[in-house]
Amino acid sequence: MNKTVITNPIIWADVPDVSVIRVGTVYYMVSTSMHSMPGCPIMRSVNLKDWEIVNYVFDILEDNDAHNLLDGKGIYGKGSWAANLRYHEGTFYVCFSCNDMNRFYIYTTKDIENGPWERHVVGELFHDPSLLFDDDGVYVFYGNGDIRIRELTSDGTRLKPGGIDQLVLETPREGIGLRCEGCHAYKINGYYYLIFIEWPRTGNARRRVVGYRSKHLLGPYERKILLDDDMGYRNQGIAQGGLVDTPSGDWYAVLFQDHGAVGRIPYVVPVTWEEDWPLIGINGKVPVSFEIDLPEAEPGPLVISDDFDYDENTLALQWQWNHNPDHRLWSVTERPGWLRLRTGRPVRNIEQARNTLTQRTEGPACRAEVKLDTSHMTPGDYAGLTALQHYYGTVGIQLDEHGERYAVMCVRGEDGEQQAVERIRCEQKVVWLKIAFDFREDRDTADFYYSTDGHTWRRIGDTLQLRYTLHHFMGCRIGLFHYATVQAGGYADFDYFRYERDSE
Repeated sequence: MNKTVITNPIIWADVPDVSVIRVGTVYYMVSTSMHSMPGCPIMRSVNLKDWEIVNYVFDILEDNDAHNLLDGKGIYGKGSWAANLRYHEGTFYVCFSCNDMNRFYIYTTKDIENGPWERHVVGELFHDPSLLFDDDGVYVFYGNGDIRIRELTSDGTRLKPGGIDQLVLETPREGIGLRCEGCHAYKINGYYYLIFIEWPRTGNARRRVVGYRSKHLLGPYERKILLDDDMGYRNQGIAQGGLVDTPSGDWYAVLFQDHGAVGRIPYVVPVTWEEDWPLIGINGKVPVSFEIDLPEAEPGPLVISDDFDYDENTLALQWQWNHNPDHRLWSVTERPGWLRLRTGRPVRNIEQARNTLTQRTEGPACRAEVKLDTSHMTPGDYAGLTALQHYYGTVGIQLDEHGERYAVMCVRGEDGEQQAVERIRCEQKVVWLKIAFDFREDRDTADFYYSTDGHTWRRIGDTLQLRYTLHHFMGCRIGLFHYATVQAGGYADFDYFRYERDSE
C-alpha cells in the first residue's frame, strides 16, 4: 500500500465539530452546518487527507418562520450543532441537537452516500451528544461540564422508557472558562472513553483535548489531558473532535482549530496508546506533516466554479442556501446556463434575504467572480455577491425607487443597519462582480470590485475587515443574492460563478 503524506491543516476552510468513522476502508465525516441548508454535510475519504462531499443528512431541518428567514431574525448561530456520526450493524446514525428548537435529532440510513435518511425527534436538548453502541444497550452522552447519559431503544432512535438517565461525571470548574463539551464516546479494549474539548483560564489558557476513561459505563471515570498545542497559531488550541483507526491498527485524532475569519479548520493528528490512554500528537505536539499508511487519492473540491449548466433544477453539492430556500423563487432551467434568483417579500438587508446561495471561503487566499444580468430587476432591488458573515460586505447592482442603476458596495454598520460605502451610477444592465479574500498572516480581508466589460476592474468601497463572531458562528462564506426592498417580482440572472484559490 502506498503511503500518504498528511499536511496540516487538511482543509483550510470552515469544517467545524468534525466527527469521523471508518467503515471498511472508507472514512466518513460529518460536521456542523447550523443555518446552512442542506445540512450536516457528509464527506468521504480513503486516507483522512483527501475529502469530498457526497451527501447531506437533510434538505431542511424545520419548516417554520425562523428557519425560513421570515421572522426578521433567522437561526444564525443556531440550527444543527456538533453532529455525531456512528455506524452499527449496517446502519449509519447522525445525531445532534438544535438549540432554537430545543430538540434532539437522530437520522438513520443504510446508504450514507445516497440516502434516504429517516428522521427521529426527541423533545429534549442534549448538548453536544455522542452515541455509544454497547453490548447491553445504546446510549447518548451529552452535556457541558456536567456530563449525563441517557439510554435509547435498541434501534437507537428513541429514549428507552425506564432506561438509564443520570449524571456520569462533573468536570472541573475552578480555573476553567469552558468546561468539557463536544463529547465523543467510544468503547475500546474494555475501556469506555469520553473525549472532550475544554478551555482553561490558567496555564496555556487555550482549548485542549481532555479524556476520561472507565472500565464501567457509569464510572467512576479517570481524567487525563490528551493534547494541549496550538501549532504556534495565536494560542488557538487544536481540540474538539474524536478518534479513528486504520485497517492496519494505527490510530488518529481528527480535530479542529479556530483560524480567524475563514472559520474552524480540521487537522489529523497521530495517536499513540500508553497504558491504555490515547495520547494525541508527537511528544505532545501536532506535526505539520507525517506519513500515514493509507492510499493516495484525489480530493473532491470543497468549493467549485459553476456555469449553472444543469439539465434539472438542482445544484452541485458544494452549494448551500443561507437558511431554507423558497424553491419557487430560484431556477437553473428557466434560462438554461444561468442561475435565476427571483425576489420574495421585501427585506432590509442581506441577512434577511432568502435564497442567498453560498459556498465556503478557503485559505490562504481566494477569489470569486460572477457575471450578472440585471435587466429584469425592479425598483428597490439589490443583487450581487456577498462576503457573508455578521459583519458582512456586499457588492452589486442596486435600483433606486426610480429604477436608476448603481454599482454599490455595502457593509453592516455597528448599529446593525446596512450602509452604502460607495455608490456609482451604472447604466449597463450586464455587469461583472468580484470579491478577493485574503486570510494570509491573519489579514482576514475582503476587497470588492465591479466591471462593465469583464476585463477592466474597478475597486469599489473599502476593504472589509472580516471578523469571526458567534452571531453566525461560521466562517465567512461567499454568497450570490438578489432581494427586494420595495416590492417582490423582479429577477436577476447569474451567468457563471468563477472561483480561484491560491495555494500559498
